[in-house]
Amino acid sequence: MSDSEIKVRDREALLFHSSGRPGKIEITPSKPLTTQRDLSLAYSPGVAVPCLEIAKNPATAYDYTSKGNIVAVISNGTAVLGLGNLGALASKPVMEGKAVLFKRFADVDGLDLEVSTEDVDEFVNCVRFLGASFGGINLEDIKAPECFIIEQRLRELMDIPVFHDDQHGTAIIAASGLINACDLTGRELKDIKLVINGAGAAAIACCELVKSMGVTPDNVIMCDSRGVIYKGREDGMNQWKSAHAAETDARTLEEAMDGADAFFGLSVKGAVTAAMVKSMAKQPIIFAMANPDPEISPEDVAAIRNDAICATGRSDYANQINNVLGFPYIFRGALDVQASTINEEMKIAAAHAVASLAREDVPDEVAAAYSGRRLQYGPEYIIPAPFDPRLIIAVPKAVAQAAMDSGVARRPIIDMAEYENQLRGRLDPTAAHLQLISDYVRAHPKRIAFAEGEEETVIRAAVAYRNSGYGTPILIGREDRIAESAKSLGIESLEGVEISNAALSHKNKEYAEFLYGRLQRKGFLWRDCQRMVNQKRNVFAAVMVAKGDADGLITGLTRNFHRSFTDISSVIDAKPGEIPMGLSIAIAKGRTVFIADTRVHNMPDAEQLAEIAIQAAEKARQLGHEPRVAMVSHSTFGNPWSADTDRIREAVGILERSNVDFEFDGDIAVDVALDTELLKLYPFCRLSGPANVLVMPALHAATTASKLLDKLGGGTVVGPVMIGLEKPAQITQMGSTVNDLVNLAALAAHEAEHG
Repeated sequence: MSDSEIKVRDREALLFHSSGRPGKIEITPSKPLTTQRDLSLAYSPGVAVPCLEIAKNPATAYDYTSKGNIVAVISNGTAVLGLGNLGALASKPVMEGKAVLFKRFADVDGLDLEVSTEDVDEFVNCVRFLGASFGGINLEDIKAPECFIIEQRLRELMDIPVFHDDQHGTAIIAASGLINACDLTGRELKDIKLVINGAGAAAIACCELVKSMGVTPDNVIMCDSRGVIYKGREDGMNQWKSAHAAETDARTLEEAMDGADAFFGLSVKGAVTAAMVKSMAKQPIIFAMANPDPEISPEDVAAIRNDAICATGRSDYANQINNVLGFPYIFRGALDVQASTINEEMKIAAAHAVASLAREDVPDEVAAAYSGRRLQYGPEYIIPAPFDPRLIIAVPKAVAQAAMDSGVARRPIIDMAEYENQLRGRLDPTAAHLQLISDYVRAHPKRIAFAEGEEETVIRAAVAYRNSGYGTPILIGREDRIAESAKSLGIESLEGVEISNAALSHKNKEYAEFLYGRLQRKGFLWRDCQRMVNQKRNVFAAVMVAKGDADGLITGLTRNFHRSFTDISSVIDAKPGEIPMGLSIAIAKGRTVFIADTRVHNMPDAEQLAEIAIQAAEKARQLGHEPRVAMVSHSTFGNPWSADTDRIREAVGILERSNVDFEFDGDIAVDVALDTELLKLYPFCRLSGPANVLVMPALHAATTASKLLDKLGGGTVVGPVMIGLEKPAQITQMGSTVNDLVNLAALAAHEAEHG
């Protein structure tokens, strides 16, 4: 990574955290608070009633408060990532990030707490009295050996789960990989010889967990920076190391590795040499988990021997040991049975659940995202992908069952099938599918033209696109202007970013001839087409895409949609049998609604409305939703009637005659379409549940609705995404952010691969 790339990423990270409302989390009410009656129920005098109930029966706190779905993410900042002791306040961005991951992956509400003390007694005394507020405690970024003492004492003092993810999260995922690696190599856990390099929190936890899962204690050798931790050693020892001291003559890592079946690295880059790998047993299992650089890279292992199974902590290699596969779902299962602790049985159950998932058929959407790799159970796939949507079901179920079986569940689950349905409904699939699209683009990088290449926001977006591994960005503009802007942004090098000056390009004549061939019978002269190519960057970028010199384009930051779309449509046609349209994706409160057409058709006729419904439903299905389409109107099934509803009803008739493979109905008001209870008033309605695709009756209604949702907040609006064009072209909204541009560029790149 170049110095300029590091600087840009630093700047982008700071802008990400400071833009809008600073930080990454906020608290939003889960009940309406709009009227005096609402307030009197939420607070005085109504709030007194649940207070009295909880006083009589403390267990009802889980019924009347958020306790059962909230986890405290707590740190003192003594071991922040790989940055060392930064202090409690500096750890806050990480703790907020952890809270976001809890919500994103398991719908658990996380609240970060930073405790400004390095004294173990003070820390424990602070946290121990917080048990009434939370359903669980996630300890984070606390240095060893204090983390062992803190966790142990808090587990003894508190009646809710206390879990140090730096220890147990890594251990659980590493153990799941070990289960499958042993399965593939015909080994039993009890028979393997395991070497663990590192003796910090994660290493100790890995050692303890694999031993409890069946690895013979005498077959495990742990090493630290001073060499083998052997019985009788006094130098650099503590009680946790002593507990795992081995009866062995080996004194160095190299000696310990001789004949070893498996290696867990939780130490430093380069700790493992070629000679060590060569000395290991047949089909060695090598988990080099040091971050950011492993003890030995998979490429270096492959150069030494071809029978090894490797895993690392990095996402750019197969078999990533990633804690996000574990902690959100482990807490989800523990909270759902109101567990008093997270015990060994629950951790082992989680490890087996993750391992079992890797042995199952991989869902199509996950396989597509990682098609650059072979996602089939085997040496290159022993651990599920982090965004596998099945994790939310498999791991919490296993953890909850283990809690019940081991007697720590205070509210056992009676109907496990119903619980599975509840888990399935916890998370909206859109975010996961958007991430899978991003992963897919990284595996199939594309060339995307950024038409407004001289704008600072666009330059930053292009660099972010490059840094994300999505492919090659092409900035359309003047080299000197772009270089000057890049320098002012702290970007010293644009390596990997192409610049194309429309006025000076050697492709001008070729592009003008192409455009003239399209427009000569539409009132345009040769000189008109030449001028358009030279002076209109949207036209130049569109021709670049049409001629195959770029895979897609993005524009719209500085020009209104109509002007941008007119330029692009002069070059790129609609797909055969489709119409160009805009689709806005509104994501809020774990729910996604697709709104169409938010871009092109001012007052679509019945046939256009039907086609909009078909194309929107197809896109919704691509993003993991089974479409339920509402043909929206001011009226609901004729009440009140107006002449305008005839157009909508005619569109419904066209869909009926077309035998489409998705649910639809209309005319229907938007409040009815989105509300389960209101839908029950119309038992004849074809929709089996609330609509997730809203086909609006006119452009003004669609754009107003989507922009209103975006500006009011409480969720995210992606797009509008342009669909229906023969070549990928995305037109962003004026004033879009860098993140907006990068997301749309990734969608254009994905469309370029899939068409």
